[in-house]
Amino acid sequence: MLSGKTLSVDDIHKPNFVWFEDNWTHDNVMHKHEKAQLIYVEIGFQYLTVNGKIYLLPQNHVAWIPPNAIHKTNSHSEIIKLMIIFFEVSKSDLFYYEVNIFSVPPVLKEMIKYAEKWSRNIEESADENIFLKALYNELPNFVADAIQLHISLPEDKRLSKAIKYLNNNYTKDLKMDDLSEIAALSLRSIERIFKKETGLTLSKYQQMLRIIKSLELLSAHKWTISEIAYKVGYKSLQAYTNSFKSVMQYSPSDFLKTI
Repeated sequence: MLSGKTLSVDDIHKPNFVWFEDNWTHDNVMHKHEKAQLIYVEIGFQYLTVNGKIYLLPQNHVAWIPPNAIHKTNSHSEIIKLMIIFFEVSKSDLFYYEVNIFSVPPVLKEMIKYAEKWSRNIEESADENIFLKALYNELPNFVADAIQLHISLPEDKRLSKAIKYLNNNYTKDLKMDDLSEIAALSLRSIERIFKKETGLTLSKYQQMLRIIKSLELLSAHKWTISEIAYKVGYKSLQAYTNSFKSVMQYSPSDFLKTI
């Protein structure tokens, strides 16, 4: 269920459904839909939690959430402008059953914005079905520019305090010794559990946190790239730029051109 709205997506008996809102809000609870959904952020940014992973959905990016995936969304943006398109999934293509976050190429952006004309239309429309089916069929081709910005949420409760501390202090130069003390685990134990649960080393996890936070700040258009570099814990603009490129495959200034 989408917060503050009178419609339940699973009660809409049509294959595809467009939902557009200027100031979108969601219930901060985990839920799922029988339909898959494409979320486009035109203004602001969203955090998505899907199947135990946290994703950042920056401005001018889309997320594909598979059918029946347990998820929730939230944002700290003052203004959020979203469009969501729900799809029945009938194809066996693996793309439609995996989470994907990717930048919006110009063609897809125009298609999504054109689809706004059908927002909250619960009646069957042949033109709408044909258009949205074409968009749906092309999505695996658009995902060629995909970026994967996610952090796995550990299931092992022994890591809870350490992960919370890390998420709140990602700008500091932390070591495993710090997390070991907070979690009351031996250094050897926390190193093993951390890598198993997150799939990342501490330095890589911290890098992802910093880059995700910097994308949020870049999207706000309130600070220079240099200011953001220091805000998220880097000691120089060059160090931030190198780190950003290693994750995103392009520079912070290139990212700003897309939003």
